[in-house]
Amino acid sequence: MTPTPLTPLAVAALALLAEGPTHPYEMYQTLVQRSEDRLVKVRPGSLYHTVDRMAGNGLVRATGTEREGNRPERTTYEITAEGTQALRERIADIIGTPVNEYPEFPVGLGESNNLSAETVVALLRQRVSHIREDIGTLDEAIRKLMDKGLPARYWMDVRYLRAMAEADVATLEALIDDLVSGEIPWDDQKQH
Repeated sequence: MTPTPLTPLAVAALALLAEGPTHPYEMYQTLVQRSEDRLVKVRPGSLYHTVDRMAGNGLVRATGTEREGNRPERTTYEITAEGTQALRERIADIIGTPVNEYPEFPVGLGESNNLSAETVVALLRQRVSHIREDIGTLDEAIRKLMDKGLPARYWMDVRYLRAMAEADVATLEALIDDLVSGEIPWDDQKQH
């Protein structure tokens, strides 16, 4: 039986454990602090479940349990040799093999003919505005990472996200221009 590929959350958790032993709540805090929650859907409950599943599969192992004051016990985990191998294989697969991730936006764009051209243009402009805000956030993250002297190999994802956002803006602005100019004809009256 082929093992289920590691989820993005499992990859993020294993990568943190590759840095050193920690407990799931600290993993959650680190992921949020590093803004990796922009890349991976992360919630404390799902992270605990993911770590438990990886422990059951021998990818991580508990190294101890501690308690601070009245707080609940926290189990610290470390990555195993099997976990390191699984992490490396999954990262290589993600990088080297394109996968259709079925994003929602192309569906909406493909069905936008159900709206008026004016509405589509307004919505696309709204989307561009949001993406530009994201670019500003990514630019600030890049400045902070550079100020910290963190080697670029640790934040190639941020560079990639910024480039993709710029490409989105350029493409959407071209669509807006084509809609406004009539280059893309639009019949707001449905034919019955």
